[in-house]
Amino acid sequence: MPALPNLPDHPQRYAMVNELHARPFPVLEAPCMAAYIAIKEPVEAANRDRGLDRAHLLALLDRNGAAHPQPEATHYAGPMGRSELKWESHTEFVTYSAFTPGLSARPFDPIEAEVFPADWIAAAPGKRLTSVLIRVEHLPEDEAALLALLDSWFVAESLAVARVVDGTAVIAGDFRIDPAGHMRFAVFVRPGTGGRRVGRIVQRLCEIETYRAMSMLGLMRSRQLTGQLNALDPRLAALVSALDDSEPSPEVALHNLLAISAELESLAVKFSFRFGATAAYEAILNQRVQVLREERVAGRQTFGEFMMRRYDPAMRTVKSAEKRLKEMAERAERAAELLRTRVDVERSAQNQKLLESMDRRADLALRLQHTVEGLSVVAISYYAVSLAGYLAYPMAQGLGMTKESLTAALVLPVVGAVWFMVRRIRKSMG
Repeated sequence: MPALPNLPDHPQRYAMVNELHARPFPVLEAPCMAAYIAIKEPVEAANRDRGLDRAHLLALLDRNGAAHPQPEATHYAGPMGRSELKWESHTEFVTYSAFTPGLSARPFDPIEAEVFPADWIAAAPGKRLTSVLIRVEHLPEDEAALLALLDSWFVAESLAVARVVDGTAVIAGDFRIDPAGHMRFAVFVRPGTGGRRVGRIVQRLCEIETYRAMSMLGLMRSRQLTGQLNALDPRLAALVSALDDSEPSPEVALHNLLAISAELESLAVKFSFRFGATAAYEAILNQRVQVLREERVAGRQTFGEFMMRRYDPAMRTVKSAEKRLKEMAERAERAAELLRTRVDVERSAQNQKLLESMDRRADLALRLQHTVEGLSVVAISYYAVSLAGYLAYPMAQGLGMTKESLTAALVLPVVGAVWFMVRRIRKSMG
């Protein structure tokens, strides 16, 4: 089928496809040794200066006269002396893996980790999250001899052993830190096992340990959160219990409740990234364990069973703390809504009383106005009668009327005229 002519590619097409192949598995032949280290900034690791990570990598490569990666590379693989180095930059951490052919006479000899020099590690832009030594050798034909080796290398109480990848290899480890500061794993492979398959198994072990360590950071933070929630919970419970009490006032209670809600929201913002990252790392770890396709060896616990007994409770603790924070925030929001409703009802009642008081005052003002109007009519009429008397008195003398008779005759018409005039004025203003 001919190619589509003149059809432009999406600008990210090749970058998206290349990302699928950006981190190939190492190719390893038994016997060999793998040294692995993960470095993480203790605080704000996701926003760290990645230029420092690159500078640290270049310092290691320059020590060994190795080639440099591309300027914006997030992964690198290449020779470094006798070893093959693999470097990866992740969201919160960077990892270094060194794969060296052959084995030392002493199992898990700390000198095998010196492929990463101590002074170079001390200058790292971050702290050591985990370091691992993985010993890869051929699988003994006698299972008893294999178990004897494992019992001499690892702590029996926490030893996990499994036959993996359709019986191709046996992996073992006790998830303990040895006196030299390293986690130790052993990989026994059947003769003839391909180098890529061995590399995948070793890479899976490194990932399992790394994502276990990263997700356990969530447990440490959840314990910190639990202490803060334990301090907030009684305050919230007391406020909720006092919703029907008159003391403190609803406004004061609402203010206190909103302060607690603000603290809970601040905690949610502070811990949300770590809890989200923990859930993601947990999912990756479980997926890495599943793809090993474990089978039991001599009744020993598998890696999956070890995680179920030792690791899963920690993750449930993290989920419980996250759920508790969410529920407390929702409880505080519901209580605040009830208090706001109570405040609104009380304010409505106060407004109703205020309106009734205003109505009473308006009625009194109206009555007073009527009284004043009556008095005004009398006062105005008094002065109007006097003025009218002065005007009409000359005519009254001609008619033979006395001043008193004239005044008496003028009272009713003048009062009526004044009253009519006041009524007209009030109607025009009303």
